[in-house]
Amino acid sequence: MTAGRPQNTPHSASTGSTWQALPGSSGSGRGGSANGDASRWLVLAIVSVALLLIVIDMTVLYTALPILTHELQASASQKLWIVNMYPLVVAGLLPGAGTLGDRHGHRRVFLAGLLVFGLASLWAAYSPNAPSLIAARAALACGAALMMPATLAIIRHAFVHERERGMAIGIWASVASGGAAVGPLLGGFLLEHFWWGSVFLINVPVVLLSIPLVLALIVPHPGNAARRWDWPSSLLALLGLTAATYAVKAAAQTPAQGQPAWPVVLAIGALGVLLLVVFVRRQRRIAHPLIDLSLLRNRTFCGGVVAAVTCSVALIGFQLVFSQWLQLVRELTPLQAGLQILPLSIAAFLAGPLAGWWMHRVGSRVVIGTGMLGSCAGLVGVVLTHQGLGPALLMALAVFGFGFGMAVTGASSAIMFNAPPEKAGMAASMEEVSYELGGSLGIALLGSLMTASYAAALQLPPSLAELPGIRESIDAARLAAEQLPPELAASLLALAGQAFDHAMAVVTWVTAGLLLLVTALLLSPWGRRGAASD
Repeated sequence: MTAGRPQNTPHSASTGSTWQALPGSSGSGRGGSANGDASRWLVLAIVSVALLLIVIDMTVLYTALPILTHELQASASQKLWIVNMYPLVVAGLLPGAGTLGDRHGHRRVFLAGLLVFGLASLWAAYSPNAPSLIAARAALACGAALMMPATLAIIRHAFVHERERGMAIGIWASVASGGAAVGPLLGGFLLEHFWWGSVFLINVPVVLLSIPLVLALIVPHPGNAARRWDWPSSLLALLGLTAATYAVKAAAQTPAQGQPAWPVVLAIGALGVLLLVVFVRRQRRIAHPLIDLSLLRNRTFCGGVVAAVTCSVALIGFQLVFSQWLQLVRELTPLQAGLQILPLSIAAFLAGPLAGWWMHRVGSRVVIGTGMLGSCAGLVGVVLTHQGLGPALLMALAVFGFGFGMAVTGASSAIMFNAPPEKAGMAASMEEVSYELGGSLGIALLGSLMTASYAAALQLPPSLAELPGIRESIDAARLAAEQLPPELAASLLALAGQAFDHAMAVVTWVTAGLLLLVTALLLSPWGRRGAASD
């Protein structure tokens, strides 16, 4: 093991650990007991339920998006912001939220996050228009950012033996990857029986049940008052990410959406990059940074971050496009679309614990590389078999999901187990930021690629070419078809479906290529030089 790798001993009180044993446990009170004490597994269950809420909320809208867009009359830009606002704000706030947990105690911050998340869910469920829903999604992100760092920080301190740590991280990764994958299925089920707001309202009873369980089962910890929260850094990260993402979206506008004002777009993009550069420079200069960039000097840690970002780009970007393709092109109901994606969810759930067990034998780098190659193969299979909607497509989705679950387990372990114990909260924040930033990039970049590919492939006859907005998105084309005579409507829907089918294939091929490229980088001599710390 390297010096930065946690040893199999309980941490002293000076580490600022966020964990204490449950009342009546036989543990030491700081790291949990290694000898038959089940309390740490109960706490793992509690934080996993909270994590499930958070990751489901990122993807539950995918099956709801066509209906939601229709009901709220949302534009293509508003549609992307409805989806993208959540991971974007979470990524910007996570570093500061992790520090708040280290300073004030993770249970206290975790409970605050649950309360904010529940209230924001009510707001989102009853939003009257797209701008209100976008704002509610930002509020949801604030609650999620407060909760997320606590999940891995508690696991990191609770499980002191390497084999158990690997299994616990595997279960955590199963919840993270499988939860993100099961979101569309849950959304489809709810939309089959209720209105679109139910995809948010479902969070409320879970929050109400979780709060008393947290109060009863997790002992509070005062935190480390010496840790400081650098709010200017949080603001720099949030504004920088938002400005950069807006520039990407604006630059990807199609001609039908109006040519972007390039001086404004470039200025906002440059501002975003500048703010992020200032953020990085500030982290290197201040005494108590939100993100200790020196951790990235560890090749295994850095490789875990790169893999986490890439895997999240792949899953979130692909699901955004694929779930819409199932409903808007193949005309499946939301529930049918969710069931079609179910093999991905099941495979991701199964892969986490298995990868955690295997990783103890071969190391995180092998697990990450194998998982990402499997995901790449699954996406290629999706492109080759998607027209049939048969067993071959289901198998391809399962391969993609299993590979994703393996890679996420390896990436999370590489990050959490290659950071010193006193920086567990910070490492957890960096790990979560990697996934949230990847999700935001997946929506922004692959969503924009989808829009551009659709517009480029849409070939319309003169009788339809002048209809307003139909090149903006397939949703706009379907809305326009409702106002046309049956023959013209059928022709428009067929052409729009063919164009979106092409866009889905383009996005999937690009995603598979990205996975292959990053896997080659991680398995190259650069990546292997960090293998000693696996």
